Amino acid sequence: MLAIAALSSAEAVPEGQTIPLLDACFSSVFCLPPKEDMQGLDTSLYHKTLHAMDTMLQTVVLGSPASSLSKELQSILQMLLTFTKSPSAAVRERAVGRIGTLSYLLASYSSLEAWCPFGREDDSPACHGGIHIPILGELLGRLILLSFCKDKETSRAALHALHHLFRFLQQQRCSAWPEDNLQHQRVWGAASTSCRSLPSTSATTKVFGKYLQPLERTDIILTAIEAMTDASISDKEGASSMLDEAMKDPNSWLTDVPKIMSGIHGNLEHIRVAPARHSVDSLLLLLTNRCPREVVKSLLKCSPPVDSAALAMWEVMFSRLQPLEKVLRELRIELRNQRMRRLFSTVLEDTCILQLTLLAASDVRAKEFAATYNLWRSLRHQSLEMLSLVLQGLVTLSQRPETARKMRVLLEDIVETLESGNEDIQMKALLVFRNMLGHMRRQEASPIALQLAEKLLPLFNHESSQLREFSLRLFGEVMQKVAWRHKRQMRKNVRQGLLPLFFHLSDQSQSVAKASGEALLAAAELLKWKQLRHLLQTQQTWRIGECLVVQDRSRAEEYCHQSLPHLKDAQATVREAAVRFIGLAARPLRDQSPEKLAEICRALKALEKDVEPSVSSLASQTVLILRQLIPQHTLAAVVFDKFSPRPGFPPKVAVFDHNLSTVAGFSLGGQRAKGKWQPPKEAGLPGELPDALPFQQPLAAQPTLTWGVLPTEPQLPHWTTKTRRGGGGKL
Repeated sequence: MLAIAALSSAEAVPEGQTIPLLDACFSSVFCLPPKEDMQGLDTSLYHKTLHAMDTMLQTVVLGSPASSLSKELQSILQMLLTFTKSPSAAVRERAVGRIGTLSYLLASYSSLEAWCPFGREDDSPACHGGIHIPILGELLGRLILLSFCKDKETSRAALHALHHLFRFLQQQRCSAWPEDNLQHQRVWGAASTSCRSLPSTSATTKVFGKYLQPLERTDIILTAIEAMTDASISDKEGASSMLDEAMKDPNSWLTDVPKIMSGIHGNLEHIRVAPARHSVDSLLLLLTNRCPREVVKSLLKCSPPVDSAALAMWEVMFSRLQPLEKVLRELRIELRNQRMRRLFSTVLEDTCILQLTLLAASDVRAKEFAATYNLWRSLRHQSLEMLSLVLQGLVTLSQRPETARKMRVLLEDIVETLESGNEDIQMKALLVFRNMLGHMRRQEASPIALQLAEKLLPLFNHESSQLREFSLRLFGEVMQKVAWRHKRQMRKNVRQGLLPLFFHLSDQSQSVAKASGEALLAAAELLKWKQLRHLLQTQQTWRIGECLVVQDRSRAEEYCHQSLPHLKDAQATVREAAVRFIGLAARPLRDQSPEKLAEICRALKALEKDVEPSVSSLASQTVLILRQLIPQHTLAAVVFDKFSPRPGFPPKVAVFDHNLSTVAGFSLGGQRAKGKWQPPKEAGLPGELPDALPFQQPLAAQPTLTWGVLPTEPQLPHWTTKTRRGGGGKL
């Protein structure tokens, strides 16, 4: 620090050493610990060092000849701008303070002539009009953002710097106006007094923007876009406000389309905050509407032309009908003009885009849709990204009624995309269906609705809450689109969806739960189940499970079987709802299927170790209740032919009791008669069977599992075992 103080008193710096010297000073001083952490150091020495650095900057600037002053300022400010992007608040504050020093210097001298040697033309004093700072737009954009940051010291320093720069601009650019132009003088005077207390980044941008050059306005836009990816700028809304202000006056701000497009392309993938991304998307759509040809040409020049950022930009432009139509027209022109080279990655992609441009024409025939999509089907195997882009085009074009109705020929191909496993593609396919159905009469929409209802069922349990919600809402809509001749088949499809709809009333996402309730109400209307409709309308959701069981007791086993996959759902609330429902639906199985009841108990037993206490506790209670319903003489027998000592000897058997815990092993006795084993005429429970032999590895042989129901007093003579070479038998 003492060395820097000493350097500030030097009258001259060797030629070519100014910038390296300043860089060394900035790096050493700016990276010191924050003031509050400087324990044991002389604070006065720290402030003396900063003052010395300011004096040194003043010496460098005022000592520069007019011919090189702008270049020196540009280099110094460029270095300081780099430090304003540091993740350290202390570094940012010190760098902004030095920018403030230079800004004050620019604003405080009518001509930068102090300390300048005279006598040579090249060394004549520099006036404000002769100073050109190419990075002025970037500098202003950065200071505007920092003036509203959370760090008070940095914010204050940025505001001071902005005020001084505004004074500099006032002196520099008012000099070009006639002296009698009082209106401009009043505007600048009013702005000068208010720029230190402006309420927002938007207002500050507006004040400066009126008097900047087009290149400088463009640089402010690019700075705002870059700030949306910058960790040092915590207020991303401020950057969004700057873009919003620029979009209010596109004639003044959006003049350099290629440069702005390049800035969007370079930063889009790193913009994570939703409002910021929305502002950039809005900017891109505005550019597309105003200058579609420049936008398309600029994006096609990206290398590669369909990288992830470029594809994201194409999708934004494809997401609105008016920009899409303009872009497709321009793409059609470009594709025709560039026949000798590809615009996209492959010939297939070029061809698909060319065919998509035909769909923008209102007079396209339905047959042309089918011919077009035959090419797109190949994209499922070659380019899911391009398939997604094409589907986005279909989503937007299907907003037009006449186009949506012609898309019926694409039904089979779009339905197949629902099985792609790609969330983005599945969502876009559903959007196409929703638009198509919305523009069709009931008689036209009915067969599509019938086919779609079945395909939607697997999506109810998708891991994406957005896809779950949309598929549930669309399911409710398709039920209302079916014509009378298809209602019988639709009711069958709806019955298959009752349990998923019921379980997702407990979905952790409130929007999904609401969509599920609305779809279940539509199902009650279609099925004409008044009790279910009443429970939904009165929000008695806790009684719906019992209502489903009572409504159709014959489906109890089917309900239980359909519920089992939901025991593995990622959401604890859904697992709990499935366990609770199984406890209701399994009770009728006591007389219908005790074997199925025992299988259900095993599935529930696995949930006794669930990470969610409410689920594990409910599962344990349900297992205890259901076990009481299982007849005590229900046994599970597993035959292990591989354990037979040699051909002709009785096979060995493992028997599980109804509690699924007691295991007995024995060698089946009896006599052999014509290929059948006749067990002993009298036998007791499994543990009392004759010739009982424990098994060392009862589950390793992948046995054949068979459930059998014995009489009240078990008599093994009722069981026979058939053996065959190379396979297991059944007991």
